[in-house]
Amino acid sequence: MKINILFITNKQKVNSKGLCPIMCRLTYNKNRKTFSTGQFINPNNWDSKKQIVKPPELDLDTINNQLSLIKTKLNKAFLLLQVKDEFFSLEDIYSLYLGKKTQKEYNVVEYFEMYLNKLKTLVGIDIKQVTWNKFDYVKTDIQTFIKWKFKVNDIPLRKLEANFLTELEYYLKVKKKKLKQVTINKKIQRFRKVVKVAVAENFLEKDPFILYKTKTVKIEVVFLTPEELKKLEEHEFTQPRLQFVKDLFIFCCYTGLPYRELMDLKYSNIIKGFDGNKWIKMKREKTSKALSIPLLPKALEIIERYGSSEKYVFARISNQRYNSYLKEIAAIIGIDKNFTTHMARRTFASTVLLYNDVPMEIVSELLGHSNMKITQDSYGKVVQKKVSLEIDKVRKLGRVDEKRINLETKK
Repeated sequence: MKINILFITNKQKVNSKGLCPIMCRLTYNKNRKTFSTGQFINPNNWDSKKQIVKPPELDLDTINNQLSLIKTKLNKAFLLLQVKDEFFSLEDIYSLYLGKKTQKEYNVVEYFEMYLNKLKTLVGIDIKQVTWNKFDYVKTDIQTFIKWKFKVNDIPLRKLEANFLTELEYYLKVKKKKLKQVTINKKIQRFRKVVKVAVAENFLEKDPFILYKTKTVKIEVVFLTPEELKKLEEHEFTQPRLQFVKDLFIFCCYTGLPYRELMDLKYSNIIKGFDGNKWIKMKREKTSKALSIPLLPKALEIIERYGSSEKYVFARISNQRYNSYLKEIAAIIGIDKNFTTHMARRTFASTVLLYNDVPMEIVSELLGHSNMKITQDSYGKVVQKKVSLEIDKVRKLGRVDEKRINLETKK
């Protein structure tokens, strides 16, 4: 923690009077900055070892005093920054020497906490509490990673390097929770958002992770086929709890409602639409996007079965218990698939809608996706499979026609 101040003459820039400028070279933390002192001398009158102007220079006392003042001001700036006990750079020393205000240097976790405090004020306005919680979890992960990797509680933002994310990915995958790649990608995505805000606010000169690319994860869309859905619908359980959860799952298969919206569904959300049929009208909590879903006969039948005087359509059940019962149902029926509310949404999108030639943009709207790309990325292969099935029908028709032509030719 020290600075080196060296005065040098720039003999490459001698003016018409035979004088050259005196430059100041400031070195700190392996970084160097050179600037002009505004003083000019005959290069032969400079004592580089003693760092002073020597005779016969006419204004040697004035110039030497000026150089001494520059050195004093630089040392003072350096000491003031040290007293603050915060990370500072060579540019900060130079800025303070010039009389400019230095910008506070943030550490990584420190800045993340400041970002979270700002984000907290938007909860209930632009974001949900659950979104804020996810960023907070990432902050904790970053904090524990820094302690593991650097053996300190925090590091300066400016010390972030490109390999930070590679090391973080390894830590999350191997050392800590053995998380799946898709979860790691989400965490890194949220951390990168914070870093980009730091760049935008000039706390970082550039994004250190600009060349980083997350590892691609192939997501298999698992849903119930028409045959499996029919098998589930026709099975009657003797235990009321399993029958109730089965009906909830089937209701989601015909409406595409996520778990939270399923539990929050009120009778006031069921209205008579412009077409004279009943519709679900509500807002999706995750994206705050309005949902407008026409109620198909099977969904209406389930609503009527569980109709009550309560404001909510269905009795409350925790997500954990709901998924536990679904696994039990799958085992009893003999369908080797992981039953979840999300699987019901996928069944609605695939088996109920896309397999019945409903356009992708309508599927996206009914699912309440924030943009069309999410739907295309998730269900593009389902459409391809549907096309493949239709082409197979054409191929079979083509063979039948060929046989018919051959028979007519023989006649």
